[in-house]
Amino acid sequence: MPNTTPQPHTTHTPSALALLPLGIFLALFIGVGSYLTLQGVDFAFYQLPAPVAALPAIMVALLLSKEALNKAIEQFLRGVGHGDIIAMCMIYLMAGAFAAVAKATGGVDATVNLGLSMLPASMILPGIFVISAFIATAMGTSMGTIAAVAPVALGIAEAADMDVALTAGVVLSGAMFGDNLSIISDTTIASTRSQGCQMKDKFRENIRIALPAAIAAVVLFMLSSTPSQVPVAADIEWLKVLPYLAILVLAVSGLNVFVVLGVGILLAGGVGLFATPDYSLASYGQDIYAGFGNMQEIFLLSMLIGGLSELMRQQGGLAFLTQLISKIIRVFGKAHSQSQNLRASELGIASLVSLTNCCTANNTVAIIVSGGVAKELAVEHGVTPRRSASLLDIFSCVIQGVLPYGAQALLLGSVFGLSPLAVVSHSYYCFFLAIAAVGAVFVKHPTRQPVCA
Repeated sequence: MPNTTPQPHTTHTPSALALLPLGIFLALFIGVGSYLTLQGVDFAFYQLPAPVAALPAIMVALLLSKEALNKAIEQFLRGVGHGDIIAMCMIYLMAGAFAAVAKATGGVDATVNLGLSMLPASMILPGIFVISAFIATAMGTSMGTIAAVAPVALGIAEAADMDVALTAGVVLSGAMFGDNLSIISDTTIASTRSQGCQMKDKFRENIRIALPAAIAAVVLFMLSSTPSQVPVAADIEWLKVLPYLAILVLAVSGLNVFVVLGVGILLAGGVGLFATPDYSLASYGQDIYAGFGNMQEIFLLSMLIGGLSELMRQQGGLAFLTQLISKIIRVFGKAHSQSQNLRASELGIASLVSLTNCCTANNTVAIIVSGGVAKELAVEHGVTPRRSASLLDIFSCVIQGVLPYGAQALLLGSVFGLSPLAVVSHSYYCFFLAIAAVGAVFVKHPTRQPVCA
């Protein structure tokens, strides 16, 4: 997605209190849902809609602001209208429209049938993971990948009577794998630029950590691919499959995600008008609008979280995190050896971007905000640029893949009809990636190198 993040170098007085609104939101969003789940309430996480849970947090953030109320509201609105937020919301709308039109015109069913005819029962989940990973690597965006793959994956899971939450986790896992490794991903661009290294060097560093995690995830998905019934594939309707094949080809070619989804909407509607007798232009328009409506909750939540993040940034919440991590590393470094300082610095970089990501719910923004401090830590303790760039990208990917209020989980939750918490609880690749990355910090260390320009 396009990145127009405000410059992170603006000085704000560090304040732990500025993080309180995030704690309030999480307590309401996750706490209430978890409590109602334990009480046996159906659809527990839908009883308190997430956008409503964000409202008290926003009010507290406005009250905490030392600016005049009008100024604080302007800061909130600036976050709501941020380029990244608007880009995500447009992807939500277009993904919802494409899914609704493709479903109404038979495209989803036809594509599910094609998938069932090509994938053996034991390879359904690994196949979905590999497809998602391939598309995300080519597109450079996990959101565009999820928008393209999720409806088909849901159809396959329902036809094979498989765990839909696990299937959603597989899609999320593949999307985060590709987004993390893609050389055209905004996270790759942000991490390499902030640390001053070549993309190919960061990729080589990344793949050593990501590949073992991906293999472990594929093995787990293979063992989990045990459908309770083996669906019978019908004749393949290639015309109805065409919209999905087109967006996959366009995605792999590296075309902009908005163009990809726009072409998909046009093709799905065109196929419906041509091949479905009762389908009309009026039906086409209504389906597009219905798709917009399906994305209402995550659309609103993304905008509100964007505004809340900007308020926390202006009030020094993110500055507090960066100062805290830097102070801990430097205090630790005074009394320990170079190798211990190296490990501590790498863990500090990982912690810094992880905590920032929790506050911003956007992995690219988290990298940009924490990139400057991460580079200082890397230079001071001899962490190579490729290593620090890799750690920034990997741990932002891990956190983004397990955040129940992150854009990826919200989109998958809307498509699959699940709570975002159920989605991220099956994001096994991200869990394996975290283990592999932490293990790499303690097992192998790159030699000291000067930071390149």
